[in-house]
Amino acid sequence: MDEPREELRDETVARVAAIDIAKNSGVVCLRLPNEAREGARTQKVWTVAATTNAILGLGDHLVCQGVELVVMEATGVFWQPFYYLLESRGLRCWLVNARQVKNVPGRPKTDKLDAIWLAKLTERGMVRPSFVPSQPVRHLRDFTRTRTVFVRERSRHKLRADKVLQDAQIKLSSVATDPFGLSGRAMMEALIAGERNPRTLANLAQGRLTAKHDALVEALTGQFDDHHARLLRLLLTTVDHLTAQITALDQDIAATLAALPDPRSDAPDHSPSPAAASFGDDLLARLDEIPGVGPTSARVILAEIGPDMSVFPTPAHLASWAKLSPRTIQSGTKSTTGPAGKGNPWLKGALGEAASAAARTDTFLGARYRRLVKRRGHAKALVAVARSILVIVWHLIDDPHAHYQELGPDWHQRHLNPRRKTRDLVRQLEHLGHQVTLAPSTDTA
Repeated sequence: MDEPREELRDETVARVAAIDIAKNSGVVCLRLPNEAREGARTQKVWTVAATTNAILGLGDHLVCQGVELVVMEATGVFWQPFYYLLESRGLRCWLVNARQVKNVPGRPKTDKLDAIWLAKLTERGMVRPSFVPSQPVRHLRDFTRTRTVFVRERSRHKLRADKVLQDAQIKLSSVATDPFGLSGRAMMEALIAGERNPRTLANLAQGRLTAKHDALVEALTGQFDDHHARLLRLLLTTVDHLTAQITALDQDIAATLAALPDPRSDAPDHSPSPAAASFGDDLLARLDEIPGVGPTSARVILAEIGPDMSVFPTPAHLASWAKLSPRTIQSGTKSTTGPAGKGNPWLKGALGEAASAAARTDTFLGARYRRLVKRRGHAKALVAVARSILVIVWHLIDDPHAHYQELGPDWHQRHLNPRRKTRDLVRQLEHLGHQVTLAPSTDTA
């Protein structure tokens, strides 16, 4: 029998409360020790309105009852008022994954039974809390997620504008790399203003696009009319409005990052970073050193995982929480791996973009992608690079004095095991039907 990796602890909780949350109310189950009979439990279930005063009243009642832990399911955004208000009353609150606390299949399902089941799991120590960041990080997360949504909306409206041009037989996107660049916008504004001469429109090209004058004349010859002009004007106005909102969000994100507190500032052995910039700006600059990670991706990553790595004891914990580690499936003598899982879509999106960018670089991460893609495929190679980036991020955040050090694209070649490589090559030749005889080389050059 394998020895346990850590000493088992008694995780039972004597005084617990569980809340099954809906949009307008929450069903509370309170379980306490029975004062009359030793070993017995008393249980009380009631419904609380999801209003501020009702939740604060619930918090005062739970404090009076000496509740040690309040547990609730992650139900959309409806859990947030309960969590934040009860936490403000000094209660220890846990948010748990609804998939991990499902009732036994086949049994009746009601809000009351779900609250009772969650309370029983909690008092026996059978639930794990989800990661809920501090308030400054939550504010930063709100800004970065809203910015991501606005960028996606802007891209959708740009595609709609291109469809309007395609409907009018204007093939601008087939010639211009960015039809919404300086030249493309000038041509679209001229079309809206009533200009229909393709040569006049092509003369608005600037920069490298001027070399494609003849192709532009052909692409701008179409059937653009007033109907298309009205649609295009509406879409371009929306794109400009979203661009202005994104710019304003960038300023809010920068201000929030500059005011981000250092979670280690209260530690007795804390030594502040020697950088003149604020804690958040210094951390962002160090994350920006990673190949493939730009300022935007760094902001999203920092907003999703926070600046306090004490929540994730090791890089493996962080990779597992982000669902970047394959799931182990073992039964008897058979051991396989399953899909990693969905994880945090905002974090995985930023890491996926960073991994795609890093895969095209002549760096260690780029070489790692090229080694893996040959035998594991594009998707799995990108996930592996994303996991490597997340591990690097953990170390940079955990150590305020650490900086990214590039190992070089030839790192794997420099650390190659000659015997293992020779064995693999011999096996490949034998598999092709060759008989291999090895002799030591006499060339000492």
